[in-house]
Order: sequence, then structure tokens, then C-alpha cells
Amino acid sequence: MADWDPSLYLQFAQERTRPAAELLARVAKTEVNYVADLGCGPGNSTELLHRRWPRARITGVDNSPAMLEKARHALPDCDFVESDISNFAPEQPLDVLYANASLQWVTDHHALLPKLVAHLAVDGVLAVQMPDNWQEPSHTLMREVAKTLGLAESGRQALPDVLSYYDILSNAGCEVDIWRTTYFHPMASHEAIIDWLSATGLRPYLQHLDDAGQQAFLSRYLKRLQETYPRQQNGTVLLAFPRLFMVARRV
Repeated sequence: MADWDPSLYLQFAQERTRPAAELLARVAKTEVNYVADLGCGPGNSTELLHRRWPRARITGVDNSPAMLEKARHALPDCDFVESDISNFAPEQPLDVLYANASLQWVTDHHALLPKLVAHLAVDGVLAVQMPDNWQEPSHTLMREVAKTLGLAESGRQALPDVLSYYDILSNAGCEVDIWRTTYFHPMASHEAIIDWLSATGLRPYLQHLDDAGQQAFLSRYLKRLQETYPRQQNGTVLLAFPRLFMVARRV
């Protein structure tokens, strides 16, 4: 997969950072020495962790060299390592393992989450936020357009249900808090929805297409967005964006 584009990702930095901050607010820990930020991206979530626990050793983990370069420049006091999330192995048990909008890109959560819990110290916390918009029009329309154009399914898959997540984490020895929030983001236009998703959900569909193929895909996708998302009276378009949150404390 082509590398991530930090500047494109950060076009909606405020909207992307808000759920990261709300996830962190539910982590009730004060004495923290070791923290890892899985899928740290350009460091916007890592900065929140550094602000919350300035004396802790904080390690950002990402498989994108471009994202890590941006993060290292922004946060020289933090450590950053290039690694896939599923292969990350910390040097010591962690007090907080934080994953904001990253685990949805990793398969087999039934195996992944117990592995992540095992990286925690006793009383350590796994804090996870993931987009839960697989069934939203923004994503169902991607799959419809891909099918219409004869493209193979290449986007991320649906998440397990909440009951499954509760069982996975409780069976791994955690006290579990799960909630779901739907944000309604005012977008200036339907094209702005494409700008948002070009940095994330649309990437797997567009990366293997040439310029003409990308234009054909996005033209059809824009038309379907315009048919599905009405404009508000002030001209904006509300993008519904459900997100799933989990905070699990190892006991």
C-alpha cells in the first residue's frame, strides 16, 4: 500500500483529534511511566498523551515512514518506532496502551486484543477508539462503486459486535467499559467528504488505480454521495460518523 499522506490526514485534524481526547479523558490513571500509542500517525494523538503524562516514556508506533517523520519533528521528547501493530512488542509492561483510530486496519481482533492486553502491567489500561462506520453510506457507497466498476473488494472489514468485544476483553482478564458515539460533522460540500476519506477509507480503493481510474471512481462516488447526503439549510452537509470506544483495565 502506498504510504499515508500526513498533510491530507491533518486537513481534518480537529475532527480526528476530538475522539482521541474523549477516549483519553476516560482513562483514570495518574501514576503512569510507560505508554505506547499504536497507530500514532503524525503524532496528534501522541501529543495528547505527552500533555497528560509529561514525565512518562511515550512510544508512538506506526508502519508509515511519512507519518513517523512528521511525528518525530512535532514531538522530539517522545520515542517513535516503525512497526505493524500486530508485531509490536514493548520492552517492558505498559501502564497505558492507547490505540486511536488504528485497530480497524488490523484483522482478527479475537487474537489481537488478548495479545495487546498481555503487554499491560497489572492495573494497566488498553484504550481503543475505532470508526464504526462500515454500514454508513460513506462506506457502503464505496463498496457499491467498486462493484459497479468491477473492482475487487479492498476496503477494511466490519468490526465484531460489542458483545464479542466485551467477551474478548473480559476473558483476557479485564474490567471493560464500552460505549459508542456518533459525531455529525458539518462538511462544506460533498467534495469535502471525499477529501476526508481520501486520507483513510478510500485509500485501499484508489491506490492501485491510475489517474483515469481514480477519476472514474471518484466521479461515481461523488454522484452517489450527492444523491444520499442532503444539504442543510445553510448549505453544509452533515457527515454521520459513529465511533466505538473501549477502555479495558487489566486486573
